[in-house]
Amino acid sequence: MFSIIQASGWPIWPLIACSIAALALIIERFISLQARRVAPPKLLDEAIAVTARGLPAADVVNQLEQNSALGEVLASGIRQLASQPRSTPEDVRAAMEGSGRAMAHRLEKYLNALGTIASAAPLLGLLGTVVGMIEIFGAQAGAGAVGQVAGGGNPAQLAHGIAMALYNTAFGLIIAIPSLFFWKYFRSRVDAYLLQLELASERFLRHLTQLGQRKS
Repeated sequence: MFSIIQASGWPIWPLIACSIAALALIIERFISLQARRVAPPKLLDEAIAVTARGLPAADVVNQLEQNSALGEVLASGIRQLASQPRSTPEDVRAAMEGSGRAMAHRLEKYLNALGTIASAAPLLGLLGTVVGMIEIFGAQAGAGAVGQVAGGGNPAQLAHGIAMALYNTAFGLIIAIPSLFFWKYFRSRVDAYLLQLELASERFLRHLTQLGQRKS
């Protein structure tokens, strides 16, 4: 592997940095976008059960808020009613939507960076290809004329230029293809989570509205 890196020349180092960054972002997103961290399957039903007879205590709301992204959105609606008992359903919806926008920003974190790596890696590989071609023409120029490459050129420099061009092109594609795949995968996963949060918020809002009507 070291011999390949050495043959690829200096253009390989930005690609290596991109590969490390992409791997770190993919691992981080896999951890952060787990269902238990975003929208646990039974959390909404548990929140509805806890608030069936009235608003829960502050420590219960804090526990709900720290549970997951969905828990934080649901807790914002409870806090709105707890702080302002005369809040209208529109007020509660506004509070939950504000929390939902913050959650959407958190879920989309680092996705732009991963997409940028997927777009930039082929260009960096192309840069290495161009540098390799320059090395090849440098070998030709050392021979005195283009037509003398086979007879009087520098074979080592010519081979180095070809290896640099091919290795950098390959590395750029090797980094770009998985990065693009995971960017698309995480993007669709985030969209699915956002839809799930929206539907759960609407259901919980109806529950809180009915709870307020019973109390009044």
